[in-house]
This record gives sequence, structure tokens and C-alpha cells, in this order.
Amino acid sequence: MIRALAAMIIVLLGVSAGAVAGSVTFGASRLDVVTEGGAHHAFNVEMAVTSEQLSQGLMFRRDLPAGTGMLFDFGSPRQVSMWMKNTLIPLDMLFMDRTGRVIHLEQYTVPGSLEPRGPSEPVLGVLEIPAGTVRRLGLKTGDRVVHPMFERGR
Repeated sequence: MIRALAAMIIVLLGVSAGAVAGSVTFGASRLDVVTEGGAHHAFNVEMAVTSEQLSQGLMFRRDLPAGTGMLFDFGSPRQVSMWMKNTLIPLDMLFMDRTGRVIHLEQYTVPGSLEPRGPSEPVLGVLEIPAGTVRRLGLKTGDRVVHPMFERGR
């Protein structure tokens, strides 16, 4: 009886989490990651700006095609940690300062992990992209993300 009740609660929580996941919508934008060597890599990204969007992120997604991602805009530089709760796919994460300079990278994050990821210094944004993209493109700290959200920080 207790097991059946617990299973039903888990199912109901899953359904309500799925309903919440479907109710958050994101705007779209385009950005470039410019390497220190001068290479430009374009991405079509969804924008996470509101508290609901920032909380939802890429949770419950089953895939993230190459050349796409999600850009988290925190509005002002702050200390942030990202985790992979309810995230079903591995990701690479680029953490940027107020000018768009990449100050920290996380690669091949583990789906579902609650381990906090991020730098000890404040960031204005985080770019989440498909796992393996950082390695494939040779991205490094010091590279720059070019997007209008970073223009206000210069």
C-alpha cells in the first residue's frame, strides 16, 4: 500500500513537472563565439531571462541539435552555480563576464547531477550547448561570446 502510494506520488510529481516544463516559453536569438584565434562560431539560442525561464533552462529536453543552445541572462553580474537537475542530456557550459569574455568552462556535464558547476567569480551569462561542442570547436577561456546582452556591460 505504501509503495503504491509512493509510486503514485512520484508519477503525479512527474506529470506536474512535465506540465510546468511545457508552460515556459523562450525567445530566440543568435550569437557568435569568437575564439582568441579569430574563428567565429554561430549559434541559434533560446534566451532564458525571466525567473521562470532561468529556473527551467533545458530541463526535460531530450535533444539539443548542433549549432543551438540556451543563453542565460542574469541581468547583472552575480555568483551563479548551474546544476543538471531534470536535465536529460549532457551539456557544455560557458560562463561569461559582463563583457562576454568566457571565464569558465564545464564540459560533458552529467545529466541529472545535483553537483553545482561554475566559477568563483561573478558572471553575467551562461551559454549551454550540446556536450562535446567545446572540444570539437576548440573553445577556451578567454574566448568571447558576442551578443547584445553583453553590450550593456561595456
